Amino acid sequence: MSEIEGIYAIWLREAKIYMREKERVISSIVSPLLWIFAFGAGMGSTVLPVRGYSYQVFIYPGVVVMTVLFASLFYGVYIIWDRKLDFLKEVLVAPVSRASVFAGKMLGGASDAMIQVVFLLIIGLFINVPLPPTVIISAFLMLLLISIAMVSIGLVIGANLKSPEGFTLVINFVMWPMFFFSGALFPLSNLPQSDWLSIVTRLNPLSYGVDAVRGIILGIHDFPIYLDAAAMLLFALVAIIAGVLSFRRM
Repeated sequence: MSEIEGIYAIWLREAKIYMREKERVISSIVSPLLWIFAFGAGMGSTVLPVRGYSYQVFIYPGVVVMTVLFASLFYGVYIIWDRKLDFLKEVLVAPVSRASVFAGKMLGGASDAMIQVVFLLIIGLFINVPLPPTVIISAFLMLLLISIAMVSIGLVIGANLKSPEGFTLVINFVMWPMFFFSGALFPLSNLPQSDWLSIVTRLNPLSYGVDAVRGIILGIHDFPIYLDAAAMLLFALVAIIAGVLSFRRM
């Protein structure tokens, strides 16, 4: 029970901090809206419909995954700030395991990202994205799995760095390639099988997350859904194990 209470206490702190920072909540919604309405509508005027959907609707699942990716990875910087404020020191000497500390932080970051997902799912209803209740639930669960994996990666990076500036530099090298090579903005099926870009996208774990969410929402798959789910689950497990080990070494 003490471990569960420790996880809950850390999660509750992270959730309260997020809800108190109104500017953070608002700014986290502005960026995906620009991608959906400015980029999606602008490019949609010059791009033919993709598999029966307008370009704006086609990239919608990718933009939702992008929001989860950005929010989850950047969450790792709060580990550095907690260390600077000595809050992390107090948590690490508490009578709970490092795995529980990591779990509380990870669930807190995932909760922050999923709040943003709820807003974007509501926005999807206004741009004619097919979102019946079963689709919303399935997409939400897959996005939660993606968030858990990405928050864990962000925490691994944050646990091994000492400055916010260094974290931002490293996270950009991780975040942008994962996003641009995930197929969020273009269909992977159009790439030649032997092309280097096709190889990179298939090695990128986020490609399977984007494909799963797009398949759930729009019915467009480049990979079998079981392969998408298995790849993301394996990636999440590896990221969680790496996160726990990183916290134990802190």
